[in-house]
Amino acid sequence: MQQIKIAIVDDHDLFREGIRLVLGQIENFEVVFDTSSGILFLEFLQNSFPDVVLMDINMPVIDGIETTRKAIELQANLNVIALTMFSDTTHYTQMINAGIKGFILKKSNKYELQQAINTVYAGGNYFSQEILQKMAFRSVNFSYGTDQMTQRELEVLNLVCNGLTSQEISDKLFISIKTVEVHRTNIFQKSAVRNSSELILWAIKNNYFSIE
Repeated sequence: MQQIKIAIVDDHDLFREGIRLVLGQIENFEVVFDTSSGILFLEFLQNSFPDVVLMDINMPVIDGIETTRKAIELQANLNVIALTMFSDTTHYTQMINAGIKGFILKKSNKYELQQAINTVYAGGNYFSQEILQKMAFRSVNFSYGTDQMTQRELEVLNLVCNGLTSQEISDKLFISIKTVEVHRTNIFQKSAVRNSSELILWAIKNNYFSIE
């Protein structure tokens, strides 16, 4: 089984040590670097390439947003997962624009952490389910991109990003499930994404989806 090399960047020593201990219990995970400093992590990247990075958002001197941005400038294909708390919501858009591949709550259990790392390592995106539920209260910005999406597609995009199923979208918009699926297909083709998590990242980067 392929070893997944992981780096941890978090300024809380006990939390970082706890994450390292948890990851050490998973057979194909190997923590190759951990630090409390974004600066030290950037120095590490000069000669090393971890498969997945777990990145704290709020850190002194250089925060997770700037660290992620500079890290991806050094290694464009770096897979970064933000370690977050609900109070970090205002920074989500900045982290996404910096290039992260997912978010996971610091209070998540071992199995969700494992799922997040495996998903991002495989080329996907990951959002903690609790984060998606919180993001559901945010809104799509309809003033952008109307040349690419039709008004109805924007409405469906909004509801897909908010986690509604095709049946729920059908009921809310008073259209058939078949019509919903046509709109979903068109949205996924226009955005060139494979799943709802990727669609959320795409929508935020392209100013369709706003997080306040």
